[in-house]
Parts: sequence; structure tokens; C-alpha cells
Amino acid sequence: MPSKATILTPKQAICAYLEVALPGLPVRNAGVMLLDPATDELHFKIRRDWDAIAPEDADILEELSDDIARMVAKMGGKAFLEYMESTLSNILRISERETIVAANFPARLERLYRENVEAKVLPFRTHLPLTTLRAAAGGLSEEHAVSESSEDWIEVPSGIRLREGMFVARVQGRSMEPLIPDNSLCIFDGRMVGGSRTHKYLLIQKLTRFDNTSQFTVKEYSSIKKTGEDGSWEHETIRLKPLNPDFEAWDLTPGEFRVLGEFVAVLPESE
Repeated sequence: MPSKATILTPKQAICAYLEVALPGLPVRNAGVMLLDPATDELHFKIRRDWDAIAPEDADILEELSDDIARMVAKMGGKAFLEYMESTLSNILRISERETIVAANFPARLERLYRENVEAKVLPFRTHLPLTTLRAAAGGLSEEHAVSESSEDWIEVPSGIRLREGMFVARVQGRSMEPLIPDNSLCIFDGRMVGGSRTHKYLLIQKLTRFDNTSQFTVKEYSSIKKTGEDGSWEHETIRLKPLNPDFEAWDLTPGEFRVLGEFVAVLPESE
């Protein structure tokens, strides 16, 4: 059965922008504050490219997001916003409030940030390459070298440690719900640096088209091993298991597929 869509009711929200005013440079937006007055929850996103725009103050400014999170948890969203309005006036400032309408607050926050904060792309530090699954299957080295424009790279949450070999791709289908909702943008680590793959969620490319399913799939991986007379072993059967009980697991032999990457996280949706 198809999953029921969640219906979100639009409600009033308060939006303000954190601004940075560096000597000799124009004022620019450094982040977005989005307050839900009904719950007193403050959603916010702060830029992370401080060493590119404010190298002398980068060490301090890089702690800003964590500092805000601690103060919001202690004071509440409305009180913290009022505190910022009454105290910020030098390098950091807060814009005037705007009253807007939002249904999905995290998604609206992502949209406001994308449209109003021109954060510099820092490859594999704040951003990962956005690619198609077919491009990922062809190898990412050329894709990485194509461009560093905002259309080719996507900013990821600060809590995820980035490294070269990681990438973002869109996953379609419901077989891995609820972990991976249909049409989600997901982070994968394409390095696969050894160790057991058992019970990991992997992006798989099927090399043989023996049915009508997609060439690419994300599934939980497990294997049945065969031991030889000399004590050596090899994979006999690979089982790919969905998380959604409405879908069935299926088997492949080692020569029928290759692993493109390990699932890391689902990115927050944007409007």
C-alpha cells in the first residue's frame, strides 16, 4: 500500500537574517533565523565558510552555530531572538523581522538560506558534489573537476564529517522507508575502505538487467559465504534486503553487481 502523505498546515512564522559587517566590505547575510511562535522553536542555519570571508575572526565565528544552539536551548526561541536584537550591533547584526507563512519549517529554512545566503562552496568541507546515479557509476573524479558552482555542489549539515569520495544523489522509491523517503537527496561514501559490508546500507549497481527494476538500488547488504577445502572462502550469494516490509528481499551473485557507496544520511528537504 502507498504511504499516506503528511498534510502540513501553513502557519505564521517570524524570519530574520543574521548579518555580518566586516570592515571595508558590504554587509552580507550570514544566516537565517525562523521562529515558530506557536511552539517557541527557533530554526536556524548559519554559514560555515568563515575562513574564506573572515579569516581573522574565523576561529571565533566557526563556533557561532553551536553557541546559538546552546543559548536557544537555555532561553527559548523568542527570548533568544529578542536578546540578539538588543545586543548585536558590531560585526554581527540582526535584520528587522519579517512575518511570513510556513508549513514545513525545516524545508522553508533551507529555501530561505539557499535564496538569501550566498555561502562560498568549500568542496568536501561544507559541500559535496551533487550527481546522478549514472554519473556515480561512471566514476566521480571527472565530475568533481567540472565545476564548483552552486548548481554542482550542495551544502550538507555541519554535523556530518566530509571527505573526498563522498557525493550526493537522489534516491527514488519506497523500499527503504522510513529511513529513506521516496525522492530523497542522500549522502553516500564512495570510498568503501574495507571491512565487513554486512548489514550496511549500500548503493548497488546491478550489472545485469534480469528484471524490470531499476539498475540502481539502495538496500541492506548481507552475504552467504562458501568455504573451500583449503580454508579459503568466497561470497556465494548476496542478499539485498529492503527496510519497507511491503517489498521483498532478493539475491544476486557477486558478478551481477558492484557497490557504488555506503549510505551516510538523508539531507533535509527543501521547498
